[in-house]
Amino acid sequence: MTEITHQPEAVASPVFILDPQANRSKEGDIDLSHTVQKLPTWQTVQQSLGTRSGWFGDYDYGFLCMPTLPGFTVPRIPPFFGLRDKLPLLLAIIMGLQHSLAMIAGIVTPALIMSGSGKNALNFSPAMRTQMISTSLITSGLLSLVQITRFRLFGTKYYLGTGLLSVVGTSFIFLPVLQSSVSNMYDSGFCQTSQVGGSTVYESCPEAWGAFLGTCMVCSLLPVLLSFLPPRVLKRIFPPIVTGVTVLLIGVHLVASGMTQWGGGSGPCNTNPTTGPFVDCPSVGAPMAAPWGSAQWLGLGSSVFFTIIFVEFFGSPFMKNAQVVIGLLVGMIIAWTCGYTDSTSMHASPVVTFLWTTTYKLSIYPPAIIPLLISYTLAMVESIGDITASCEVSQLSVEGREFESRLQGGILADGISGMLAPLCMNSPMSCYAQNNGIISLTRCANTMAGYMCCLFLVLMGIFAKFGALFLMMPDAILGGMTTFLFANVIVSGFRILSFLAWTRRERFIVAAAMTLGMGTSLVPGVLTHMFNYHGSNAFVSSLINSANIVLDTGFALGAIIACILNALLPNTPPMAAEPIIDRHGPVPSNKDIEHMQVEAQSIHESMLEDKYGH
Repeated sequence: MTEITHQPEAVASPVFILDPQANRSKEGDIDLSHTVQKLPTWQTVQQSLGTRSGWFGDYDYGFLCMPTLPGFTVPRIPPFFGLRDKLPLLLAIIMGLQHSLAMIAGIVTPALIMSGSGKNALNFSPAMRTQMISTSLITSGLLSLVQITRFRLFGTKYYLGTGLLSVVGTSFIFLPVLQSSVSNMYDSGFCQTSQVGGSTVYESCPEAWGAFLGTCMVCSLLPVLLSFLPPRVLKRIFPPIVTGVTVLLIGVHLVASGMTQWGGGSGPCNTNPTTGPFVDCPSVGAPMAAPWGSAQWLGLGSSVFFTIIFVEFFGSPFMKNAQVVIGLLVGMIIAWTCGYTDSTSMHASPVVTFLWTTTYKLSIYPPAIIPLLISYTLAMVESIGDITASCEVSQLSVEGREFESRLQGGILADGISGMLAPLCMNSPMSCYAQNNGIISLTRCANTMAGYMCCLFLVLMGIFAKFGALFLMMPDAILGGMTTFLFANVIVSGFRILSFLAWTRRERFIVAAAMTLGMGTSLVPGVLTHMFNYHGSNAFVSSLINSANIVLDTGFALGAIIACILNALLPNTPPMAAEPIIDRHGPVPSNKDIEHMQVEAQSIHESMLEDKYGH
């Protein structure tokens, strides 16, 4: 999941870094051709492939592989590689592999959950699930090329792509919408169910996947159109108080899904029936089957979780960047050794595959339109934060014409990706924030590493057996991984909200949005029984279904409430400057109180100056 950052509006005049013509009088006249990737010359290719320096350079490769020993390891700072710096080929391969490993878990997790079992999933067969994972990997690699390369739209001042080491992957933001939509489809009869041994079995529903993809394609026009607005306008419309609450609520919803998997699975067994084929998870007769919530399932998930923590303490920089995959690998080895794995998916998958080997009939599901429009808007605002962070770690300016052009190109590329990804039979994609941490740690922002990352992702997707590995392991192992990933989404929401002033106004808006947003996330379906319609009017039925999806999607409800209150409640500075004192901590001295009063008065005067300009 991606992280959103809020950049305060600049007061000083813009500063253009890396722009040789920054002294021009008009921002619109600045030449941005240097931000577009150019094809390498034949001489450059020969030097990279035919010389030792072209392959290895003088980089300290031990930095990437040396484990961390707290208290003993001396930090080392590697050299920085900018966007267009010369990068040794071996180092580009290693860095690209790091980026791809850091992305794998985030890319395959939505496909695993969407195609899984239960009322909120598509209940696909092992072969269909394997293809869905491969499609996610291939699509991510291909669409990342667009972001990294950057193209100028012919005859205009607009661009497509950021020109940075910005990679895209399947967004978690759309997962709650699919789950709510599929649940509504099963309730309405759009998807079929059956009864087996007193338990409800949800049949495979490829029609639901086609309807979701088709609706995503239509809704993707919104970010494409909004990408031509100035980024500062988008930030004003969707400030951190709205995006922070929304991202936090998305994380809460997803953590619940992850914990359900951690307990043994999200299928019919998670209700702990006393009779029938789902007394045990995933079903009676499966390898090492046991009731939902058993210690063995919790232990398998914990093996992944604690491995991630161990790597964070002692792992080398390379291991830390791939810690989630390492945790998954350890859990898989334990499951295989103890007999928990199921090789059905491995036998059902082909050796190689590509896009469109399995296709779905595209259609439009009207009840999902409003939640998807909210999701696309949030993904767009999220991309602004991710691209801003990418510029920061790439040592580029985060203000001025060049920066705004990169934002515009990145948002437009995200919108185009939201349209092309469903055409590839995959959920919408957006920029990933995980890779910014790798750039910061390794100090390599070179786009050649990004191209190598794309190559690895496409190869992983083409070899379908790689995707089948994720289906061999029990759901509890995936739950240990996904719960950690989804908790990072919650932390991202907290980080956005930390930029607020936290006056009474901010606290009220957040509390009001969380009231219903968190409530519907913790008690699913509590607001969906208010409207009951049994008539034959298709429009009324579709309208009620749409309302129910919004009411059952906590982040959508929270975003709407936060937007309305943020627009209506007046934003006034406090009438008096008061120091903030921790009533539960130690009692401050008179000198401390006097110091806090001076500081509070300074903050108050600064707020008045910002608001009234004097």
